[in-house]
Amino acid sequence: MKKGCKYGTHRVIEPQGVLTQAAYKIDNDMEIYSNEILVNVQSLNVDSASFTQIEEEAKGDVEKIKAKILEIVGERGKMQNPVTGSGGMFIGTVAEVGEDLKGRDLKPGDKIASLVSLSLTPLRIDEIIAVHKDIDRVDIKGQAILFESGIYAKLPEDMSETLALAALDVAGAPAQTAKLVKPGQSILILGAAGKSGMLCCYEAMKRVGPTGRVIAMVRKQEQADNLIQWGLCHKAIISDATKPMDVLNKTLEANNGKEVDMSISCVNIPSTEMSCILPVRDEGIVYFFSMATSFTKAALGAEGIGKDVTMIVGNGYTKDHAEITLAELRESAILREIFEKMYI
Repeated sequence: MKKGCKYGTHRVIEPQGVLTQAAYKIDNDMEIYSNEILVNVQSLNVDSASFTQIEEEAKGDVEKIKAKILEIVGERGKMQNPVTGSGGMFIGTVAEVGEDLKGRDLKPGDKIASLVSLSLTPLRIDEIIAVHKDIDRVDIKGQAILFESGIYAKLPEDMSETLALAALDVAGAPAQTAKLVKPGQSILILGAAGKSGMLCCYEAMKRVGPTGRVIAMVRKQEQADNLIQWGLCHKAIISDATKPMDVLNKTLEANNGKEVDMSISCVNIPSTEMSCILPVRDEGIVYFFSMATSFTKAALGAEGIGKDVTMIVGNGYTKDHAEITLAELRESAILREIFEKMYI
């Protein structure tokens, strides 16, 4: 076996000199190098912003969604939406471990979830079996390659594969929330009714303690009522994340006329940057987990309104993020029940 670059640059076809995420096309030949892992893939969880864009382009037609995904992977050798630039993650069964990685606690037959983006992962799709539009999931027959640097999680035995996939798909968000939120703070979570939003709400409620406040922004009254009933927030506001002044005014009303200490963006549509920035106090934090974020709009927008805030890119990885996220489902019977009902 030949040995490749630990970061996968040996699979870059064009343009040369970049990493696989930045590459337009990568080699998805499934003959592995000595420091790669071959996985038989059963499901893709497509990034929410990416799936929403594809679904809108296809006008909801499942066959057109399938065709678009096959077109992207066929052209690029990976699942990277050319509009959003984002990918998603997969679950599958280890087929082969390269000889240089034999020392890892991993063997053929182990079921794993990838914790690196599909936007940098060599992927071949032989067949799309099903498209689950309501949960952004695509069941396939195919294979993928994990590089030596690629992170993954063995699927836990105390929950179903699909439940673990639903949570691990957005594991970075609640783990970053756990790191950033402090006792007594006021937190605004935009897109709070989705997977990442609910997990962030749960973690924020834990972290702010009895003197803090978690405000959930959603689009529908039913969502607001549910989040309050489930104990995932203190207040819920109904607004459109593309209308920053409305979000600001309703946030102020929910927070006793004060700007919040931190906002967390879990929306899956573009042009929501200012709704995340406006309600945050000077020297507060804006955490953009959404892959629909334009960081140019965010930076120039904050400058334009004179907001001195710290803006954090939604890194999909933070230390122990898989363990933190799965622990939430183990801790909260309500959260686990919600995920089993909505995402399986």
